[in-house]
Amino acid sequence: MLKLRDVQEKFFDWCLNKAEGFREKGLFYEKYYPNGLKALSNFQPDQTGAVLFAVWHHYQGRPPSRYNKLVKLAADGICDAWGKHHFTGITNDLWEERFCFPDLEENFSYSLAACIKGLTCAAKMIPNKKWIRTASAMKIRLDTHCMEYFARSYGRIPDTRIDASIIGLVYPFKVYDANDQRIVATINEIEKKLVINGGLHRYEHDEYDGWMHEGVHRKKGAGAWPLLNFWLSIYYSMKGDKEKAEKYYDWVLEKMDNSNHIPEQIFENDIQVSVSPLLWSHTMFALASKQLGKI
Repeated sequence: MLKLRDVQEKFFDWCLNKAEGFREKGLFYEKYYPNGLKALSNFQPDQTGAVLFAVWHHYQGRPPSRYNKLVKLAADGICDAWGKHHFTGITNDLWEERFCFPDLEENFSYSLAACIKGLTCAAKMIPNKKWIRTASAMKIRLDTHCMEYFARSYGRIPDTRIDASIIGLVYPFKVYDANDQRIVATINEIEKKLVINGGLHRYEHDEYDGWMHEGVHRKKGAGAWPLLNFWLSIYYSMKGDKEKAEKYYDWVLEKMDNSNHIPEQIFENDIQVSVSPLLWSHTMFALASKQLGKI
């Protein structure tokens, strides 16, 4: 039976040796086939930042030397893709649905948080002033994304629609503290606009429902995402508000009707049926349960 360490190391080995183009550019893209070939070649910055964070987190900052090349390539790749205020190429968001453009000098807030954390972790594993400078420049830029609350993306034309992924700035990336007033204002906006009947939705005007008909997404209106409820529960656990953490956590369990499978989405009707189970949903359940002291 594989141990958790074996599973993680197999993934890190795949990243270094199989992912198409990584050894040339030091970047990970939107989607790959299991054999490492790109399935979609959009540049998604959080993918590379998250891998650096994963290496640091898994080894508690002391990975074996055979992963030095993975760390160096990925950290240099992020730095090489960064201009003075923004990425120099077109970037895709974590939901893989919207692009930021260099001529508009725009970045996704979540993407910057992932890369800041990734570069900071890389520099803890292998000290490098360039990585720290780039992370600092990204943090200065991310600070400007907060007007009354953190925008989904910011640039010459800001996208001020609220996006639940902003929770990532606190968890897991810890770029800001849970009690930072800018974060508190953002969470308030998320709850006001995205929590519907207890369930948290991804972003304003989301239409994705996961259904396809003859190869075309139907997009008849999105539901609440259980993983987002768990994510918000984690935030409130970190903030020390156990009552709210329990509220968002329990909402999902009450909707499951004793099922062992947590779906991608929960809808307010009996017509739309979600993909189920979804690994990300189960993962966030485990993480939220740990934060609440249940496991």
